[in-house]
Amino acid sequence: MLAPVEKPYGAWLSPITADLIVSETIGLGQIALSGDAVYWVEMRPTEGGRNVILGRTRDGEVKEINPAPYNARTRVHEYGGGAYLVAGDSVFFSHFEDQRLYRCRIDDSIEPLTLEGDYRYADAIFDRFRNRLVCVREDHTDKTREPVNTLVSIPLDGNKRISVLASGADFYASPRLSPDGSQLAWLTWNYPNMPWDGTDLWLAPVETAGSLGESKHIAGAADESIFQPEWSPTGTLYFISDRTGWWNLYRWREQQIESVTRMEVEFGVPQWVFGLSTYAFESAERIVCAYSRDGVSHLAIIDAASGVLEELETPYTEIGSLRAQAGYAVFIAASPTEFPAVVQLDLATREVEVLRRASEMSIDSGYLSIPEAIQFPTTAGALSHAFFYPPKNKDFTGLPGERPPLLVISHGGPTAATNNVLSLKIQYWTSRGIAVLDVNYRGSSHYGREYRQQLKGQWGCADVEDCVNGALYLAQRGEVDRERLAIRGSSAGGFTTLAALTFHEVFKAGASYYGVSDLAALAKETHKFESRYLDHLIGPYPERADLYAARSPIHAVDKLSCPVIFFQGLEDKIVPPEQAEQMVEALREKGVPVAYVPFEGEQHGFRRAENIKRALGAELYFYAQVFGFHLAERVEPVAIENL
Repeated sequence: MLAPVEKPYGAWLSPITADLIVSETIGLGQIALSGDAVYWVEMRPTEGGRNVILGRTRDGEVKEINPAPYNARTRVHEYGGGAYLVAGDSVFFSHFEDQRLYRCRIDDSIEPLTLEGDYRYADAIFDRFRNRLVCVREDHTDKTREPVNTLVSIPLDGNKRISVLASGADFYASPRLSPDGSQLAWLTWNYPNMPWDGTDLWLAPVETAGSLGESKHIAGAADESIFQPEWSPTGTLYFISDRTGWWNLYRWREQQIESVTRMEVEFGVPQWVFGLSTYAFESAERIVCAYSRDGVSHLAIIDAASGVLEELETPYTEIGSLRAQAGYAVFIAASPTEFPAVVQLDLATREVEVLRRASEMSIDSGYLSIPEAIQFPTTAGALSHAFFYPPKNKDFTGLPGERPPLLVISHGGPTAATNNVLSLKIQYWTSRGIAVLDVNYRGSSHYGREYRQQLKGQWGCADVEDCVNGALYLAQRGEVDRERLAIRGSSAGGFTTLAALTFHEVFKAGASYYGVSDLAALAKETHKFESRYLDHLIGPYPERADLYAARSPIHAVDKLSCPVIFFQGLEDKIVPPEQAEQMVEALREKGVPVAYVPFEGEQHGFRRAENIKRALGAELYFYAQVFGFHLAERVEPVAIENL
């Protein structure tokens, strides 16, 4: 074996290219089980980000359910999820182009189920007793008011008359019908809460004609988050609540709430999208579940009667979209060395079968950086969490005495979390000699309600301080070059990035992907789901307009003096292009090095292969110019003004 060549960090030649990332990687989501078949969704960058439903039979035959141009993606809450449902010989899905529900039959015929109109549908269930779907509907028909969310009934007998089952709350989710069809459970929440702040679980009898009787409040409050109600095969209602400070499993039995688990771990996750699942019934006696401890997922079986939990050993550190049937469980899983995959676990033999991988490519382990979970001190005497990826490339080593540049990643949300699974978008940097710190700043999930609540009123402060202190912590350990620290983030992470660059002098460069620069504009212009999110994160608007102005990078451009590159989808309804363009213009006029890369046809998050590739290459080129290292490959240049 040849000895590694000494070469400056950032200038290493890597086999993990942007072409490789976009051409051989897909996204995986929302698993469903029906009979012996397993279904999942693939997001394909090479098809413009089209979401395709795949069905796999027991004998291994895989079939595409919605052929092009059908795109199974809903825009309820803008973030979607829960876009399809399997029921008998039919698959129902929301088509992204017109947001109508469609029915695909076993003979491959596809027909619209709902009429044309400005409506969106998500999170549907099948009511076999009344031959209908029950789902969340978002009504956008009246432009003089905000969209109206309800639970609706959609008949399957050809009658296209939709009836409203429940209304009056600001938001609805998770309609769940009891096994005998006699009761319906669902979740609601109201402004200014987000679903991880406080939700309510309701239960109502279903009348013979299909309407709902008087509803009963089961659990939840303004300061208690309920997640994923499910019925056991014997008709007991289960749900997850964070009433103890941690999302644990409970059930409603004999008119009272019983605790099933009581652990300082997270069985729930933030409900950014519909269709999330962290537990499922293998039988009336056994529950298969996934929970997170310190940012790492674990798989287990719970005995429903005793609550005893048996952990199952797996090679995975991230597990989600869990479903189960007698004898087996199916979920999406990944690890630091394995791409996300649809995995089937035989519960008797404990053997794992991979049904579909996000990528079939094989990456030599000599090019993979294995993350280290770290804690580091931050402001107010608190500790923050992150995953640190040192540079790794078997062919190269840094020059003697040189320390690598560091790229800090601030995740979106901000109520979300990063994980330690194999991501080529991280290995892209580390295999070129650039260290990465992926931060789970205060406010992130996976660490309990108290940790999530530490961002309350502190967005733009606590998250920023954690990114700053994480970078300084590594520099003090001698792991990275103090003079070559950069930060990047998308959406809410883009705001954290811009705030860190504006209000601190630690980072020397940054990249904002559709990041927020004007908090007041976000409060006034964003979509319904997040329209009051900032009440908790900052304060009510306009009552605390002073805080919105003080924390907005656009109002403090005079303090920003390091190079920044901006990436923006021109059809983004969550963070409109004006947010980036105002910052670009202000930096241009000030004489600060700045680059702007807009993308036609992209919304909030880039889905098209050519745009993902362009953004990665442009960001790498940008850092090379700013930090002064020579790239080992040819990358399409990006115009950097004032450099």
